[in-house]
Amino acid sequence: MARRGTRNLESNPPVAGRRVGGDDRDRGRPAGGADEWQDEGPVRDEASRAVARGAARPRRTSTQVPGDVRAAVAEAAGPARADRTAARLEDAAGAYRRERYQDARRIVAPLAEQLPGTAAVRELHGLTLYRMGKWRDAIRELEAFAQLTGSVEQLPVVADCYRALGQTAEVQRCWDELRREGASVEAITEARIVLAGAAADRGDVARGIAILREGPVDVRKPQEHHLRLWYALAALYERAGEVPRARELFARLAHADPGFGDVAERLDALS
Repeated sequence: MARRGTRNLESNPPVAGRRVGGDDRDRGRPAGGADEWQDEGPVRDEASRAVARGAARPRRTSTQVPGDVRAAVAEAAGPARADRTAARLEDAAGAYRRERYQDARRIVAPLAEQLPGTAAVRELHGLTLYRMGKWRDAIRELEAFAQLTGSVEQLPVVADCYRALGQTAEVQRCWDELRREGASVEAITEARIVLAGAAADRGDVARGIAILREGPVDVRKPQEHHLRLWYALAALYERAGEVPRARELFARLAHADPGFGDVAERLDALS
């Protein structure tokens, strides 16, 4: 995806951090409330690692703020504070990239209060909150980012937040908007995984499988979003008891990327 904000802070950035996935594992909601719900399945960051969930691998890339983002920060913060503010944004992006989300939030939250009209700041704040499982707060920030930019690129993340909150109608709304706005294939695929996961959450695994099968499953040269789709579909096949199909798809995934999440372990278990 052509991304702004967080991804603009890196010369070779990872896909924005999502919990997006169709993982088939049970999801617990602790007594602390829905905003503390966590998905422990490996798809969690495969939909953000490879946009992701499991464990995203940080990349050793620069987090220097590029000229256009620096100019936006300077305009919002004023010349006297521009350099310091840009440096703080770089620090927050670096902490986010290293998966130090508490540190990233500590740095970027004050910037979001000080510069509410700066899209890069609101996006990074929203993605950090998302990684921390603060679903409602993440929605607020990422919807602000969308209003500031007119971009739908983070709608799959917003949809996944609504999924975590059990708001299926909002997941569907995000899906419909992405399709209506002609989003990228990657964004559509990420949202498709979320939509299928929401169906599986309701116990309709067959519907989740059907949603995923309508996506780009049969490709000769899979990209990262294809691999995430394969994983989600294989997991739902396994959940539905369709073991041969699950095994075949996990095998394809392992051939394409042996280090993808826990695919090797799952394939071994099915074999």
